[in-house]
Amino acid sequence: MAVTRHQTRRDVVRGAVAVAAAALACPAPAQGTARIAVIGGGFGGAACARALRRLDAKLQVTLIEPNKTFTAGPFSNEVIAGLRELSVQQFSYDKVAADGITIVAQAASKVDAQARSITLADGTTLSYDRLVLAPGIDMHFGALPGYDEPAAEKMPHAWKAGEQTMLLRRQLEAMDDGGLVVIAVPAAPLRCPPAPYERASLIAHYLKANKPKSKILLLDAKDNYSQQKLFEKAWAELYPGMIERIALSQGGRVTSVDPATNEIVTDFGNYTAAVANVIPPQRAGRIAEIAGAADHTGWCPIDPVSFASKLVPNVHVIGDAAIAGGIPKSASAAAAQGRACAAAIVNALAGKAPETPRLDGACYNTVAPGYAFSLKGIYQPKEDQYAEAEVTTSPVDAPREIRQREADQAVEWFKTITGDAFG
Repeated sequence: MAVTRHQTRRDVVRGAVAVAAAALACPAPAQGTARIAVIGGGFGGAACARALRRLDAKLQVTLIEPNKTFTAGPFSNEVIAGLRELSVQQFSYDKVAADGITIVAQAASKVDAQARSITLADGTTLSYDRLVLAPGIDMHFGALPGYDEPAAEKMPHAWKAGEQTMLLRRQLEAMDDGGLVVIAVPAAPLRCPPAPYERASLIAHYLKANKPKSKILLLDAKDNYSQQKLFEKAWAELYPGMIERIALSQGGRVTSVDPATNEIVTDFGNYTAAVANVIPPQRAGRIAEIAGAADHTGWCPIDPVSFASKLVPNVHVIGDAAIAGGIPKSASAAAAQGRACAAAIVNALAGKAPETPRLDGACYNTVAPGYAFSLKGIYQPKEDQYAEAEVTTSPVDAPREIRQREADQAVEWFKTITGDAFG
């Protein structure tokens, strides 16, 4: 058992006893014969499944994902703004299956951790030796008064790429010139923290070209956000007077919505939108709660070295669903966690301690065609969570040729991350 510097002697003894008890109750299968199930076929789940097979081709790996096509979230804001078609965001699981991974195109409806079995939507059960949960996020409907699933058909969140993305695009296209677009931004944690501000930028690009009398209002439940100075400089340069943001301390927190009137209510005012993009509070995908891996926050506590659930034995949680400290909920972070989790599982099956991960991540934000900036980080476990080891952000005063270069790099990054997961 590896002992990290922040563990006390009592922690080590308690942990050793727990590990020994678990080993007696659930003896590990012989190396190479283990059945590994992965629930969720996003960047994290697909990366984990493929890494498991590449690390040990004898493993029986099953990927459980009801959607036969994956629709990528990164770059979906460009779809909303009419700069990209949804089809280029969509990927099949054919190459994943070609790696020898069994694809089960059904939803998981139940996880029995004691029996180590998964019940599928059609009632079929699958057994596993280790389970990886990569369910992404679900909207926390009901957390914002007035906002539920029917409301999302009138006030789309577009926070899961697909039909909601196209619904928001169609609403913008149908809006009269001079209309007000309101974007409601929730408090953290949320998937891809800078994405609401990228979205505001690209919608402004669309409006500037097509409906120049229109405005965008950001109602924000936060005072500060990632890469704020970069966004604000870009807005002043590209979209002067088009984007207004009301922060938390200014009364920007949305307290309720009325989909019948498109009214959005805050602590200090009411706003009626021509187009309302309401991004509600979020939580781990529903199957995480069903499996018992989510705590009272709605997210999943994990051991940051092995990604093992702190609540359920023989279960690991990766990606947006996990409570992972300083590492953002993003596509690149999920993929990195998937690969690291796979390595930890293979080591565990071989009776080896997991290696301490060093995860890298990148987040590109496009504010106009040919104008992007980025945040790149390296994250390591520290005091039972992930912390930033190194972070590099684009300079605020970079010339336009640097912004163009980063826009080109963003395109290449998207090709790489989707190719690694699905290509």
